Amino acid sequence: MTTQNRPLSPHLQVYRLPLLALLSIGHRLTGLALTFGTFLLVWWLVAAATGPEAYATAQAAISSVIGRLLLFGWTLALFYHLCNGIRHLFWDIGYGYELKAAYASGWAVLAAAVALTLLAWVWGYAALAGGAT
Repeated sequence: MTTQNRPLSPHLQVYRLPLLALLSIGHRLTGLALTFGTFLLVWWLVAAATGPEAYATAQAAISSVIGRLLLFGWTLALFYHLCNGIRHLFWDIGYGYELKAAYASGWAVLAAAVALTLLAWVWGYAALAGGAT
């Protein structure tokens, strides 16, 4: 009996995950990211309530390049999780189960999450610059 050098079952090097599976995994991962990002937000709020030195430290960390990247990622995770959650609500009431509709809503979730994230950041920077009220 000869043995072949092949996997016993499909794995990620052979099998390409469909969009719907990736969106489902992404929903779970963004839920985790939101949890950890909320800890950073709570740290910032506690620092603001503690005093000027603690607030300056937290503000410096959040204002750094890494801090802004984390905040941008948290914002993207928030909007993705929100949009995908709305999509799941429609599924809960029985709409959008057809494969074509599921794929279309999946792409719409991705587009909406990116658009809302960019809109929030542009609006935030405009508000900081005094351009928006």
